[in-house]
Amino acid sequence: MLLACAMLWGGSYPTAKVAMSVVTPQYLMAIRLLAASAIMLVLFRRQIVPYLNRRIIVPGLLVGATYWGTMVSQMTGLTMIEPGRSAFLTAAYCVIVPFTSWLLMHQRPTARNLVAAALCLTGVGFVSLSSGLGGFSVSVGDLLTLLCAFVFSFNLVWLGKFGQTIHPVALTFAQFVVAGVACLIGGILTEPAPSAAWLQPNVLMCLVYLFFGATMCAQIMQNIGLKVTPPSQASIIMCLETVFSLLFSVLFYGERVQAAAGVGFALIFSAILFSQIRLNGRMLERLKR
Repeated sequence: MLLACAMLWGGSYPTAKVAMSVVTPQYLMAIRLLAASAIMLVLFRRQIVPYLNRRIIVPGLLVGATYWGTMVSQMTGLTMIEPGRSAFLTAAYCVIVPFTSWLLMHQRPTARNLVAAALCLTGVGFVSLSSGLGGFSVSVGDLLTLLCAFVFSFNLVWLGKFGQTIHPVALTFAQFVVAGVACLIGGILTEPAPSAAWLQPNVLMCLVYLFFGATMCAQIMQNIGLKVTPPSQASIIMCLETVFSLLFSVLFYGERVQAAAGVGFALIFSAILFSQIRLNGRMLERLKR
C-alpha cells in the first residue's frame, strides 16, 4: 500500500502539470481539497465529528494555513518547471524537518541531519546547473518549490505535535477544509474565472486522478500502511515518490534530464535516505568489525 501510495503521489506531478495547462493552481487545489474533505466526512464521520470543537480551531488553522502555503507555492512553481524537477526539490522537506523541529519543538538535530542537509544543498546546486558546469541558474519556479519544502516542514511538525491530542483523521480533515477554502478565496480574488475548457476530457481525467487517486486513495493507503509498517521502512518506501515522479515525467510528459540535474537528483535522494535510515545495534557492530 505504501509503495502504491508513492506511485500515486509520483504520478500527481505530471498529471497536475497537464491539468494546469487549463486550470489555475488555486482553483485546482480548491477542487481537490474540498472534494476530498466531503468524502472524508462521509467515510470517517465517527473519527471527525467528535473533534469538531474549539480545541481544533488553532491547530486546524495552523496546519491548514501551512498546507495552503505549501500547495500554492508548489503548484505555482510547477507551472514554471518540469514535474520531476519539482518532485525532487519538494522532497527537500525530509531534510529540513529536523531543523524546523529544533526551532518549534527544541529537538536538536543530529550529526546525520547535518550531513543530509549538506548533501541536499549540494544536490540542489547541481540541479540548478542549467547547462553543464558553467551555467548556474535558479529560476523563480525553483525558488517557489524550495519555499514549498520549507513551509511543508512546518506543516509536518505541527501535524505531529497536534496529532498527539487530536485524531489524525480529524486533523487532516481540518487541514483540507482550511486550505481548500483559502485556495477557493485566493482563486476567486487572483485567478481567472472557470471556463468551459476545464470540461475537456483529458483535463477531467487529470482532475479525477488528482482527487480520487493522489488524494483520497493515497491518503487511506498511507494511513493503513503506516499502522503495520515500521516507520524507518515506511519512510524509505514513501521517499520513492520522487523516483516515480521523475520516471513518469520522462515516460509520459517528455521531460529530459541533463547530466548535472541527474547528479543533483541522486544527491537529493541520497540525502533523503541518509536522513531517514537509522542503523540498529547489530548493524553498527558489523560495520565496526
